Amino acid sequence: MLKFLSQERRATDLSRAHSLFLLILVSIGSSIIYTPAYIKFVFDEPLARAVIAAGASTEATVQTDLGMLMSAYAWTALICYLPSGIVADRVRVRTLAWVGFSTTALLTAWFAFFPSFTTLLGLFIAMGITTILIWWGIRFKLVRLISTEDNYSRNIGISYGFYGLAGLLLGLVNAWIVTNLFLNNPIMPMRALLLILAALIFILGVLSFLFIPRFEGEIGSAEGGFNVKQLASVLTNPVVWLAALTLFFVYFFYTGVNQTTGYLTEVLGASIGVVSVIGVIRTYGVSLLSAPFFGAVATKVGSPSTVIAVGSVTAALGLAAFAFMPASSSLVIVAAVVAILLGFVANGVFGICSSQLTEGKVPLNIFGTATGLLSVVGFLPDTFSYIWFGKIRDANQANPEVAFNQIFLILAGSAVIAALCAIALVVVARKRAALVSE
Repeated sequence: MLKFLSQERRATDLSRAHSLFLLILVSIGSSIIYTPAYIKFVFDEPLARAVIAAGASTEATVQTDLGMLMSAYAWTALICYLPSGIVADRVRVRTLAWVGFSTTALLTAWFAFFPSFTTLLGLFIAMGITTILIWWGIRFKLVRLISTEDNYSRNIGISYGFYGLAGLLLGLVNAWIVTNLFLNNPIMPMRALLLILAALIFILGVLSFLFIPRFEGEIGSAEGGFNVKQLASVLTNPVVWLAALTLFFVYFFYTGVNQTTGYLTEVLGASIGVVSVIGVIRTYGVSLLSAPFFGAVATKVGSPSTVIAVGSVTAALGLAAFAFMPASSSLVIVAAVVAILLGFVANGVFGICSSQLTEGKVPLNIFGTATGLLSVVGFLPDTFSYIWFGKIRDANQANPEVAFNQIFLILAGSAVIAALCAIALVVVARKRAALVSE
């Protein structure tokens, strides 16, 4: 075991079972490690009751306080995305994995006891550091380390499939805990849930320490890890910027597909039960198939950007269909099917966006830094899209159909721009390949 921990390996040195285990480990880890920070999105009311009962907030301010916690995490994450890639190019993947998992597990266990609001604020900032600065940069890099350039698209697609499976199963288990355990105590359901999450995340840390090898060539160049020259290489690489812009517009319409939930309820009059089932299928169910499917197609085609372009145009057509769909309750089933198909396409396209870096031949020694920049630019829609769409809906409360029509047209436009960025990357990548071959 000690020899395994100290010996450098290449992807070809690993057995197929070992590579698959690492792919599963990093994939389910990417689903579970963020659950504590985003627990409010699923268990808003139970969390609010627990925080109030523990004395960390009051009934009059609890939603504002929880919103501040989420904001603290989001801004910390935004600051840490790019440095996380730099760290991933300087520190061993195994070290970042077990340290990120273990420290997040400890913070989650502390969170479970709902200390003062000030302490919770510090915990959420700390989780932004442990989950993003330490852990975020390794997911794409570990998948890259166990892959070749030819099968990375397939593997990242499979990764998102396991991500969705973990999210689906964990969501069902979490829901069962909150609705069936310690119902007479406002604190204990959420405490039990968070402690179980802490234990699972800690186990992932132990497995990372034991089974992630030291990979040959994973830390920078002969100059020793990250340096300013490597950052300059990333910032001046047109492939990285085109991939980042593609991800920005893909992520914008990918997250915007969630607006179909409000449309089904407010415009078509669908019941909450039906909408909830559709939401679960669209969010988690489709990811079990969509990302692996798109990854396989991208591998077969040999150009992830081409698949992204076609998928984005398809999504644009589906979003435009929602914008011009008559507001009739008789169309609920049709709208539900279109919503699920949109989720399938958007999830699949989003799942292979990082493959553009391999298509554009971004070197392995700056791959982590490149994914950091990809994340900073790509996930910027989170900082404005929900506020923007919320204002549109608030301004048209008397006529929600008008609001959703505007939103879907905006999202369709984003999908078209994503397709154009992907096509531009294909052109740039082919020109660079031609220059190299000359």
